[in-house]
Amino acid sequence: MLMDAELASWLALNQIPGLGNEGLRRLLQAFGTPTQVFATPVHTLQQVVQPAIAATITQGWNEEKLAPIASWLADPHNHVVTLADPDYPQALLNISDPPLLLYVKGRLELLNHSALAVVGSRNATPQGLSNAEAFAQAASAAGLCIISGMAHGIDAAAHRGGLREYGSSIGIVGTGLDKVYPAANRQLAHQLAQEGALISEFSLGTPPLAANFPRRNRIISGLSLGCLVVEASLQSGSLITARMALEQGRDVFAIPGSIHAPQTKGCHHLIKQGAKLVECAQDILEELGHFPASTTLQSSVLEEHPLLMHLGFDPVDMDSLSQRSGLTIGALSAILLQLELDGDIATLPGGLYQRIN
Repeated sequence: MLMDAELASWLALNQIPGLGNEGLRRLLQAFGTPTQVFATPVHTLQQVVQPAIAATITQGWNEEKLAPIASWLADPHNHVVTLADPDYPQALLNISDPPLLLYVKGRLELLNHSALAVVGSRNATPQGLSNAEAFAQAASAAGLCIISGMAHGIDAAAHRGGLREYGSSIGIVGTGLDKVYPAANRQLAHQLAQEGALISEFSLGTPPLAANFPRRNRIISGLSLGCLVVEASLQSGSLITARMALEQGRDVFAIPGSIHAPQTKGCHHLIKQGAKLVECAQDILEELGHFPASTTLQSSVLEEHPLLMHLGFDPVDMDSLSQRSGLTIGALSAILLQLELDGDIATLPGGLYQRIN
């Protein structure tokens, strides 16, 4: 496939070793387009970047290095969007460190769609996964695209919920788009590429390096009107995304939980710091002001098993549940098995049970 010379210059400049986003921006501010940068004499380039980088730039670009990208772009679902492209997400132009280009697999129109970021723990509870999926589905039904990071746990649940409705979902990844990480989310990645989109600022072939994921987080928050944290420990990377959202002027929302659960400590910390406590998706839609307050997203009220009242919403062991309900262990075992089959509870490590509806 023949590649447009302007796009080739963007890709080639982005691959200069040691240059980075900041160096790229300085060059573009000084000389204009990437094509003009490559045409600039070395002594002039040295006024903006280090001599070694300037010398590399003046050597031009190697067509062979761009061949894998050209081959990848032969698929009509694959795109490279540069800062000068009309399809570039306008929301990212308002952050302090916008990526100079984005690799996109899937629906380009979603890049400029109103969006909500949904993030949280990789080691989520059953209730957390249920909340993430339900909130994301409700927001997607109201027209918001769901943005998350394709990780295990809350991220994956949010993508699943978003894909079920009109707003769809975008996965922001920390690898090249020719790789899937984590591998267990391969089917989810395929669905996002077909029905939503996958986005990366990293070149094809980039492995899942630890330093890539904090950089990915600024895109998750930057693309969105607001950021919802579903579950997060105090050390969770989700708090980094929430902090970036605040720095970018986005709203931050958090779902409260048990005071005893480590997975909700981060959410409670955010609420103390000023994040908006939310109990349903309607809270978020009204706060964003993008949707009318009359929008109703209510779940139907179902008759529930009496044991669920004794179970509560915190994880509980069998002995405690027996004391609360007055039922024998044998009777409880049969009821809990049926409730699990019905999808009302989940079993946790350590012989604990938790209500999820």
